[in-house]
Amino acid sequence: MTVTKAAEVLGLPLLEFVEPSFSDLIDRRYNALVASLPGDDGLLLVDEKDEPIALAIGDAGVWLAGSFHLRRPNKAVIERFEETDGEIYQEERSVWAAAVREYYSAMIMQETIPACDDLNPLRPAMIASLISEVWAEEDPCECLDCCCGSGAGSLVLRDAGFSPISYDNDPSLLSLGLHTGRLSPEETICIDGTLASLYIDPVPFGLGLMLGEIHPFNRELWQKIVMEIIQVTERALFTVGTRKEADLVREWATSQDKAVRVFENTRDPIYDRWVCDITVR
Repeated sequence: MTVTKAAEVLGLPLLEFVEPSFSDLIDRRYNALVASLPGDDGLLLVDEKDEPIALAIGDAGVWLAGSFHLRRPNKAVIERFEETDGEIYQEERSVWAAAVREYYSAMIMQETIPACDDLNPLRPAMIASLISEVWAEEDPCECLDCCCGSGAGSLVLRDAGFSPISYDNDPSLLSLGLHTGRLSPEETICIDGTLASLYIDPVPFGLGLMLGEIHPFNRELWQKIVMEIIQVTERALFTVGTRKEADLVREWATSQDKAVRVFENTRDPIYDRWVCDITVR
């Protein structure tokens, strides 16, 4: 088994998290499981502010851990570490977060069959042209890639100097993106987009390419996904297939006192036809 960056941070050859998936990291019920882990060895990881972000317990050389960078440990977790008389390690929260993302991305690559690759090879260049036009005066920085699919947008963002955090709820598409290299393991997470703000800290930019077809039966779902991105970004760019869908995104954004510019994008006759450029008023 390949040594993960999470194991390297703690100076261990191998490490396994008790949380089965990245989406489980916000669930406080796993605190009880961490507090009940057997073993006499302990490693507590704290961030740059001395806040606990992980606890690993070793039993006969087998190390299990819980990560707390997305939830707070309870008293029982800290007491479990104190019972071991173990060591305290320190690392920047951002470094640990990337290591945890890599761990669960590796699980997706190992356990999920990749989706069939249907990416138009010309599409990345068209996406790059659109981003270059809309964000021409912006400096590259952290950017969300919402509903990233297999990572066409993330690839373009990375090439343009941005640091993407890519998320989708379809592990087969993520597996494809990770295997093809369009997605980076340290930048990718599998979560429900309607809950994105529980997993992601605010960042300057957000990208949502070709949101799925918006119909009356799924309108509320897409509204929640869009609103989550608006909540954690200062500027967001969404593309949809029709003007009607673009007007819906405009309606949702203006309800949050955002400025919205809607225009037609003629680069691609199928994808990204209508663009919503959303900013803080």
